[in-house]
Amino acid sequence: MLVSLIAALVAAVLYGVAAVMQAIAVRAASNKTAGDASGGVDPGLVVRLLGQWRFVVSMCLDMLGFVAQLIALHRLPLFAVQAIVASNLAVTAVVASWVIGVTLSWREWAAVFGVVAGVGLLGASAGAEGAAQVGGVFKLALIVAIAGLTVIGMAAAKLNEPYRTTALGLVAGFGYGVLSIAARVLSGFSPLELARDPAAYAVAAAGIISFMFYATALESGSVTIATAAVVLAETIPPAVIGVVFLGDQTRPGLSVVAWAGFFIAVASAVMLARFGEAHHTEDVAMADAVARRQANAGPAAAGLLSWWPVDLQFFLAVPDTTGAS
Repeated sequence: MLVSLIAALVAAVLYGVAAVMQAIAVRAASNKTAGDASGGVDPGLVVRLLGQWRFVVSMCLDMLGFVAQLIALHRLPLFAVQAIVASNLAVTAVVASWVIGVTLSWREWAAVFGVVAGVGLLGASAGAEGAAQVGGVFKLALIVAIAGLTVIGMAAAKLNEPYRTTALGLVAGFGYGVLSIAARVLSGFSPLELARDPAAYAVAAAGIISFMFYATALESGSVTIATAAVVLAETIPPAVIGVVFLGDQTRPGLSVVAWAGFFIAVASAVMLARFGEAHHTEDVAMADAVARRQANAGPAAAGLLSWWPVDLQFFLAVPDTTGAS
């Protein structure tokens, strides 16, 4: 149980750091300005992202995070794992304040601590994962859900702000939620078992379309708002499905504590989304500034400090040649 809790926390940290790195990489690879948030999904975005070293590193972090999440799902109920992983929004907010330069208000810091407190309550009260088994129909329904989300996401990409970033984040979040459910119900991990299991295909499809819509949301939107929408959508539905269909439960006598921790963590994430809207323009512009720095050409451009996956030269003073403040 302890190993699973640690694995869930590690996944949250890795996902949170990766989100900020992806936001900077997406802005560097984007053909759109910060104010141009229309035009649908750009298929070439992922291809251009492959040339961004931050994106490559962030994908490695995401893969390591997913492995840690699988370890957590092996022993913990879905509602606990998803809420703990949801704390990656707090990591994203803190890292964004450090790397991109976004200023967090005291309310946002309170929300960060709320996420930590909620996760602590969950960790102390979550029971073992449910033992209920699902059939092929349940797994096929996951694939159908991914197909439906793909259609909805394509429509959401054509919306204008402030709805576009939130809608795309929600679609990506629902996709990641399906991914978590599918990963939970995998029959096994041998190549033969995976090839025969519809849930394995649901995991792959959900990962691809969710990331595509999440990257599209980050292309012209706020990293905090996009990630908040993802966290909200990937947390609540899997928690409900885990309890209703998979038999997840809390430790005896601690159900109130567990659900209190769950709602505190999720509510704090929503608070971060709400207050993040106040500086939507600010953090998109700052992400653009970091992305367009000459140091972003590659790790070698940052000299001895470039081994670190964020641009430490961002903190050096840059002469303003435009005359703007």
